[in-house]
Amino acid sequence: MTHRHYPRMTALIVGTVIVAVLAFAAVASGSTTRAVNKQTAQSAKAFGGMAALVTAAKKEGKLNVIALPNNWADYGQLISAFQKKYGIKITSENPNGNSQDEVNAVNQLKGTSRQPDVVDLGANVMLANVNLFTPYRVVEWTHIPTALKDAKARWYADYAGYESIGYDANVVKPAPTSVKSLLGSAYKHMVALNGDPTTASAAFNGVVMAALANGGSANNIQPGINFFKSLKGAGNFLPVDPTPATIASGQTPIVIDWDYNQLGAKQSLPSGSSINWKWIVPKNDIVSSFYEQAIVKNCPHPAAARLWQEFLYSAQGSNWWLRGGAHPVLQQWMTSNGTIDKKALAALPKVVGTPIQLTQSQLTKGQALVQAQWPNL
Repeated sequence: MTHRHYPRMTALIVGTVIVAVLAFAAVASGSTTRAVNKQTAQSAKAFGGMAALVTAAKKEGKLNVIALPNNWADYGQLISAFQKKYGIKITSENPNGNSQDEVNAVNQLKGTSRQPDVVDLGANVMLANVNLFTPYRVVEWTHIPTALKDAKARWYADYAGYESIGYDANVVKPAPTSVKSLLGSAYKHMVALNGDPTTASAAFNGVVMAALANGGSANNIQPGINFFKSLKGAGNFLPVDPTPATIASGQTPIVIDWDYNQLGAKQSLPSGSSINWKWIVPKNDIVSSFYEQAIVKNCPHPAAARLWQEFLYSAQGSNWWLRGGAHPVLQQWMTSNGTIDKKALAALPKVVGTPIQLTQSQLTKGQALVQAQWPNL
């Protein structure tokens, strides 16, 4: 890994102490003017409609995002398209950070102009920090499946992929064919996992994939932890957090990560690179997981944050995720109404078997197990 009607709001000063500073946007609606508390507005309708939300966001002129690599689900293109469409400057901090880094920044930068306005978190981290976020329903809210959004609208799924094994076919021989094959003696000091599974969703789901491959299940990921212990014992586990740069340099010749990140790494290789990057989604050991979007409570740019969500959950924004190799949460709806990018949809990988997605209780249980055992791997 989600409204109420608001009356006219008036800033109150109690005694000589200002206890709250409310952000207001005057929005023309017919012959009346509506005062909007941008920090608590739970829909574009609360602003007076999308046009009024756009006006309020443009007036702010800025948006802070975090941990969004340009090659992750095509976020580079998404950011460029948003800036071009609305003229709002996006500051993208710590692009290679993980979900926990996002939460840390939200807490550490609270009350400053640098605090992230929005986050894109793995489900396990989102569920542990949901009280940091404020409710907001995008225009296409009803088309997001119920199981993939918070009943209180504090978060909602955005896109998903499949856990996969990427490798440089020019160096890694024989090519890996399964999770278990990574224990082979040919892969000494080669196998990297994208992040720390105690803080990064991509890494956590890599452990889940390993569990499925070794007799485990969504309810029992212990075999996945045991597999990585064996991988480390065999000398094959490479304790390096892979990035497109480490792939391009040859430092991480095998990477366990989401399939759309494998595509992003391949697309980011410099022209003439000797790296021949390929990947597989292991047959019958298929793990899928959605990331979740949320707006930070009392963020520096509340209108721009809400407009960003509307952009992401429009056909224009969601098709960028699709072009980046990820499955947007609105994929089924976009397919039915003809707004899907058919070429990008056809390019998604074919998988053999039924993907699993952990439930909230399975995530909580699995994360607790990883938190307890991974530090002593």
